Amino acid sequence: VQLVESGGGLAQAGGRLRLSCAASGNTFSINAMGWYRQAPGKQRELVAHISINGISRNYADAVKGRFTISRDSLKNTISLQMNNLEPEDTAVYYCNAGIFSAGYYYPTDSWGQGTQVTVSS
Repeated sequence: VQLVESGGGLAQAGGRLRLSCAASGNTFSINAMGWYRQAPGKQRELVAHISINGISRNYADAVKGRFTISRDSLKNTISLQMNNLEPEDTAVYYCNAGIFSAGYYYPTDSWGQGTQVTVSS
């Protein structure tokens, strides 16, 4: 699965940004997609994931109520709407194709190129 991200950039605290990720290739091999982020000096963390059919969505506690993940099945894309941004949201955000099973999201080796999100205070 090939993933191409767009969006991101610079925002002020309290602002909003939107990320998108277009998937192509063997999407039949996955049943979910997710967004990760990695801040400088920190491990990559799962932010949100969504099932391919768009029914199941899950969020990290740090972004619940502020971020919304969605899927456009016709365009084979997922998006991450980020509202009420905080400086702690500053990171490189990565799209991933994965497997959701037994309550856990398992990332595959299919990653987007990463897009920088910077939130100023």
